[in-house]
Amino acid sequence: MWRTFVTVCRLGSLSAAAAELNHTQSAVSRQIAGLERQLGVSLLERHARGVRPTPAGEVFRRHALATLNEADRAVRAARDARDGAFNRPLAVGAAPSLASGIVPEAVRGLLKQVGAIRWSLVPGLSAQLHQRVIDGDIDIAVVTDAPPGLPQDPRLERRFLGLDDMVVVLPVGHPLAGSGPVDIQALADQTWVEDNDGSAALLRQHAARAGVSVRIDLSAADLPGKLALVATGHAIALIPGVLTCALRTDVTTVRLVDPPTRGIYTITPCRDPHRCAQTLHDRLVAAFAPL
Repeated sequence: MWRTFVTVCRLGSLSAAAAELNHTQSAVSRQIAGLERQLGVSLLERHARGVRPTPAGEVFRRHALATLNEADRAVRAARDARDGAFNRPLAVGAAPSLASGIVPEAVRGLLKQVGAIRWSLVPGLSAQLHQRVIDGDIDIAVVTDAPPGLPQDPRLERRFLGLDDMVVVLPVGHPLAGSGPVDIQALADQTWVEDNDGSAALLRQHAARAGVSVRIDLSAADLPGKLALVATGHAIALIPGVLTCALRTDVTTVRLVDPPTRGIYTITPCRDPHRCAQTLHDRLVAAFAPL
């Protein structure tokens, strides 16, 4: 019943949950009703486009998800250990800019050091990755403190890797392409594009400190879309410096005077850490050292 309820909350629909779980919709409804009777509270409320958890249902969903994730981890651990060898897969989370270069390079170093292990890469925004480490879905995540920042949580260990200077990405034919560090005032009249609130906040804060404002007239769904708008001359953009070595060939970058920065961290669970998490952290430290 718990897994059914969590699935309904994730999909926002009884019928969609029934299809995913290979149940009938009436069976899903009966399970939810039985769970509500057992708990003595209403867990779901209907709205125009489906269902959503009540306040009590949301509290229960968070705890149920954590319990289900722990149960899944226990099953995987038992199966991995059945032949007498512990071989738990390593789930690595990374913010999109870090998943594009630094993290894969660090994992390559890890595999050279410890040998072949099963691993997966889970890109996501820092707040999402933070919660997924808490939930037990991810063993180690590489995140940033870009706005809105990182919350403190006693269940996680957070370790600083380094500061990342933000840079401006331009189309290759831009008049400032190839120049040295520039003041943001020289770019204030440009059209800017952003793909997330954190980067936009860093840009606006940097411009405000210089006494100017910037026009973020375009939005992109993700980093590739943002770079495509820059490459075709529609806008310029602020991007993490760690991306410089992994950019497409039809864009270039220029450094800013006194650039905005963001801190880069690893986060790992304090309880039941993966045996390779520390080694990967060390490889990430080495990868950030030249930066």
